[in-house]
Amino acid sequence: MNKQVEIPGTHSGSRIEEKAERIKQATSDAVASTKEAVEHTADRVEESLHHATDTAARVASRASEKAADLGERGREVYDETIDRADEWLERTRDYVRAKPVQSLAIALGAGWLLGRILRR
Repeated sequence: MNKQVEIPGTHSGSRIEEKAERIKQATSDAVASTKEAVEHTADRVEESLHHATDTAARVASRASEKAADLGERGREVYDETIDRADEWLERTRDYVRAKPVQSLAIALGAGWLLGRILRR
């Protein structure tokens, strides 16, 4: 029957220190775990932002190319229209030179008809 008798203050100080060390270790572990989670989340956010930026750049590039294509097509249509108008004007001049009296009669008749229509 050998019982150890604890003398107050002898082992309790070391137990307090042990508990304090365990608390410090648990706190350090929790902080490290939180740091890892935050860093992982930050990495995922950064990766997502890079992906979104790349996607936006590709879309903007495609839109720019499409706008350039549409602009080129618009210039082609404009040039074709101007060419047709010039051709029509040249044909009209040739007709007027070839048949001046008929051209004058047609112009007077068209003017009179247009005046009647617009008066109503």
